[in-house]
Amino acid sequence: MSIPLAAIEVPERVRALARGARLRPVWVNELGGLTFRTSDGRHIKHSPRNLETSFAAEAERLDWAGRYTDVPRVVEFGGDETHEWMVTETVPGESAVAPRWIAEPATAVRAIGEGLRALHDALPVADCPFERSAASRIAKAAVRGIRLPDRLREPPAVDALVVCHGDACSPNTLLDARGRWTAHVDLGALGVGDRWADLAVASMSTEWNYGPGWDGALLAAYGIQPDAERTDYYRELWNAT
Repeated sequence: MSIPLAAIEVPERVRALARGARLRPVWVNELGGLTFRTSDGRHIKHSPRNLETSFAAEAERLDWAGRYTDVPRVVEFGGDETHEWMVTETVPGESAVAPRWIAEPATAVRAIGEGLRALHDALPVADCPFERSAASRIAKAAVRGIRLPDRLREPPAVDALVVCHGDACSPNTLLDARGRWTAHVDLGALGVGDRWADLAVASMSTEWNYGPGWDGALLAAYGIQPDAERTDYYRELWNAT
């Protein structure tokens, strides 16, 4: 996953959704999914279909989460036999892995940790209709034909239930010009689960983006002590599914 540095071929569907607006590619993921920013204040996501998440599911989650915190507002979404797409209004901020923040990892990591804590505090577990428990993830993996090792079938006891982001990697926190978090994006897997499902992945992703040694700073910014057992479990579950 990265910010594209070379020219990107724009899918015809994206050109149609742009409706004449200029397009700037801002993200490409490992599945070949693309995100473009338009000159009139929208983001267009276009991706091959996959069995893990869908833009229809993400649109539903964004609509719910937007009642409580800053997330993109969905304008439209759709799909065909091979691909799906979604158009959202642009929210203020820049990805925590933009070149400026890669060069200022202490600021970026602090914002990611503080932003994740704010997200968990803002979203009400009792009202959330979506699930992100270990059991639900294990069941969905089986549907996709993924056989997990036996050690992953018994997760640690829940530390604290929150509404998890579901993909709390560094790129999905947006920062303002002062280095403070502003919003979260890519919430297609949002749901209720142990907060360590997010914390384990968020802290792991700091090494991918900023280098080793930043996981402790993220946990400190969130306001929690390390938990090796839960961190190891949820990282392994992430990698396996």
